[in-house]
Amino acid sequence: MEIAVVDDEKAIREHICALIKKQQPGSHIEAYTVGEELLASQKRFDLVFLDIQMEGMNGIEAAKKLREQQTDTVLVFITGIKDYVFDALDLYAFQYLLKPIDERKFAEALERAAREAASKKERRVLFIKSRNLTLDQSEILYIESRAKKAEIHTARQTIEIYAAMDELEGQLGEEFYRCHRAYLVNMDCITEYDSQSITLTNGDRVYLTKKKYGEFVKAYMWHLQNGGVSSV
Repeated sequence: MEIAVVDDEKAIREHICALIKKQQPGSHIEAYTVGEELLASQKRFDLVFLDIQMEGMNGIEAAKKLREQQTDTVLVFITGIKDYVFDALDLYAFQYLLKPIDERKFAEALERAAREAASKKERRVLFIKSRNLTLDQSEILYIESRAKKAEIHTARQTIEIYAAMDELEGQLGEEFYRCHRAYLVNMDCITEYDSQSITLTNGDRVYLTKKKYGEFVKAYMWHLQNGGVSSV
């Protein structure tokens, strides 16, 4: 599990990391001093522990920007005051813990948050705010950019929305590959490829940028070797 801890107080940051290592020894933990560092890393995290009152960008602002990139990340706010609880709820925070940290409550929160993160990894979803629509990512074959719109192609339908490809690429997981500036493909739905195109399970073919061919092959092979579903 990929976990981030963001707190500008070194002692608290190290304490939280130590508690996580004790309870989730197999996890990979990244520690950041401020929200800007978390966002600049551009890493995808299953679980983020986020202080609210920090230098520069506060935790609420950082969480808003993180939500634009990673809608399925489990957020746990840690703060010394109760005033931000409703802001946290607006950001679908999983838990709101108060300082000083109660180790028993933290352990309970971490256990439940880890279960939630695991369930989200099993079933990743894409929430389309403009349509109030939730799509299971496994149903998406590919996404095509058309001017300011994007077409989401599934086996059953094509959904047209206003969205930037960069935004969608950030929200989708590693199962999706940007094979061309106008296309994002679900690597679980690939049946065939060559140096110029990729064929999906419904028979549609999309462009593969020639200069990306080598990178794509490596990414696809890694995907298959690490639990991807081969449709070939």
